[in-house]
Amino acid sequence: MTQRSVTRTTVGIVGGGPAGLMLSHLLARAGIDSVVVERRTRREIEETVRAGILERDSVRLLVDSGVSDRVLREGHEHRGIDLRFGGTSHRIDFQGLVGASTWLYPQTAVFVDLAEARERDGADVRFGCDDTAVVDLTSDRPGIRFTDADGVAQEVRCDFLVGADGSRSMCRQEVPEPERRQFFREYPFAWFGILAEAPPSSPELIYSHSERGFALISQRTETLQRMYFQCDPEEDVDAWSEDRIWEELQARVAGEDGLRLKEGPIVDKTVLRFRSFVCEPMRYGNMLLAGDAAHTVPPTGAKGLNLALADARVLAELLERAVRKNDPDALDEYSPRALARVWKAQHFSYWMTSMLHRLPEASDFDVRRQLGELSSVVESRAGSTYLAEAYTGWPSS
Repeated sequence: MTQRSVTRTTVGIVGGGPAGLMLSHLLARAGIDSVVVERRTRREIEETVRAGILERDSVRLLVDSGVSDRVLREGHEHRGIDLRFGGTSHRIDFQGLVGASTWLYPQTAVFVDLAEARERDGADVRFGCDDTAVVDLTSDRPGIRFTDADGVAQEVRCDFLVGADGSRSMCRQEVPEPERRQFFREYPFAWFGILAEAPPSSPELIYSHSERGFALISQRTETLQRMYFQCDPEEDVDAWSEDRIWEELQARVAGEDGLRLKEGPIVDKTVLRFRSFVCEPMRYGNMLLAGDAAHTVPPTGAKGLNLALADARVLAELLERAVRKNDPDALDEYSPRALARVWKAQHFSYWMTSMLHRLPEASDFDVRRQLGELSSVVESRAGSTYLAEAYTGWPSS
């Protein structure tokens, strides 16, 4: 039998992405120790390009909890978005409607801020671990077994265990099937995403509905832009030359106002599949699930990263009650509270996706109905306010 070096802690966290690191950070502020175990190396995560739109409360969480204020210095505040259809752009004024903004700030930057904050505070975060397994989930001392980056067999024993290990969660799979319900929606399309060396085509995001399909015109920096267009999930990126890509993107935003995207060399292209997924409940014994381990959403509503951070905030609050106030029943609140926000986000993400994308086999009726829906949103203050409120984030609960 393999001899393992055993570490004792209060909270063991599987997954060192934004959800896991934010939870570890918030627990430390409450005087609660934790150990984070992550399969990938820190460098691998830092080099994974991930887009990000942060809700106002996500920005507040990063700044007010002492992670970093870099989002305010280097992020880009967006006070609205454009919904474009029928060849015309219609601005949804977030500030005018709900007094809130979002921030364009890549998920990669959020991870860097959190990793640096955890290192600064001397946290126990183990990157580059292999053969990770969780054990004794319904006991008073669940555990994480793994081989660390130096090849040494390790074991963490804790009072509470958190699975924040992403959409392919190993932790979730350890919950017996009779104890969990899983809800899926597969989408019959994907996004063809590019990074282009070009100046911004717009100061804010453009969500474009066209007869050719959906397009999203986003930004990254003053010289690097992120753009997407709806495609078949089986699309071959190598079949698309730069000229063909730009021709397609320009066609999807073309209109009577003469909008033209600013073009430049394409440095990355990929096909992004997505789905809607929720696992209920988000707790099994003394293990709790957070972030993509429990739910994923289509990117159209910009909710994935924000849900992960919201999970960490709620879970940290309830773990503090369980540990510092000796109130283990507090954790009974976690799944209902987290899922209430998750399902609102699922609805919003599905609504945005179904309203803006062209469905395969869509009839002329379907397309005209979408245009009627979009017109109803932009011509109604109530409709625009709902979109603005949901996009910038519901109040913390």
